[in-house]
Amino acid sequence: MTVVSVQSPGTVVLIRPHRFTPNSQTADDNTFQPLVDLSNLNEHHHTAHGEVTVVAETLRANGITVHLFEDEHEGRPDSVFPNNWFSTHAGGHIAVYPMRTPNRRTERRQDILELLKQNYRVQDVIDYSGLEFDGIYLEGTGAMVLDHVSRVAYVARSQRADPVALERFCTNFGYEPLVFDAVDDSGIPIYHTNVMMCVGTRFALIGLELMTSRDRRDEVVERLTSSGRTVIELSSAQIKEFCGNAIELEGDRGRILALSRRAFTALTERQRETLEESCRLVPVDVPTIELAGGSIRCMLAGIHLDRRRHQDRWPTSAPAPFSALGARQ
Repeated sequence: MTVVSVQSPGTVVLIRPHRFTPNSQTADDNTFQPLVDLSNLNEHHHTAHGEVTVVAETLRANGITVHLFEDEHEGRPDSVFPNNWFSTHAGGHIAVYPMRTPNRRTERRQDILELLKQNYRVQDVIDYSGLEFDGIYLEGTGAMVLDHVSRVAYVARSQRADPVALERFCTNFGYEPLVFDAVDDSGIPIYHTNVMMCVGTRFALIGLELMTSRDRRDEVVERLTSSGRTVIELSSAQIKEFCGNAIELEGDRGRILALSRRAFTALTERQRETLEESCRLVPVDVPTIELAGGSIRCMLAGIHLDRRRHQDRWPTSAPAPFSALGARQ
């Protein structure tokens, strides 16, 4: 029997966009975001909407609870990536993050936070978004890859991961920061840590060759292996195929690794075999979403909160609140 892991949530928040398009405001530092012909936006809108629908259906078929929210707003091109603006943590804690680009700041949604408060035991919401006025940013579990077991926050240094915000988060939530420099083949800093690193219960996927300091690379490997994990090194080419942008989840038949079909194809047979020693691989096609420079991991905000009992949420004689918010559970 598989033991439930605190690393792997069994519930996620997923946003289905109706007006998806690659975000021109984020292209300056996101080298995973290719130049795209935007002459036929309706096609992007339609295909991205369908890809998210398939992701939701696939996860639910594997026993994952999916809170699916709709987004019909035209000014939120990256709303499909909610893990950047909030994260949840055991003990009933939620963090809300400062975002670098103005149009991403509008992704923060009170209805999502209210649904979490109504359905899960939430003790507090710590909102760091005010740091945006000082030019300080920390884009959630895109900027940080969190080891929930050993309480380590792995962070590739970038303009989306300010050390001031990182220190505040780690102090408030009880993580140790482990910061390193990582660049792509052109020497450009990796914009989000989660495109080059995935920490599961018994494994870690990581693009070690992107890290510029050998000493820091060795330290990261030591920290990961000392927690009992097998380190699976990804090449620079595999990182470009989003092999690092995966997430381990707890399904009804054990742990799964959700990743894109593109990433799955780029893994070697040996890497897949190693991963399958601890989880099932569940690939999903999201080629349109990946035009925005992120993949499956970026699309999923994991919920690490304890669910409320029904009687704790509202009296049985009263109607359930937020029935018109567009969230489908």
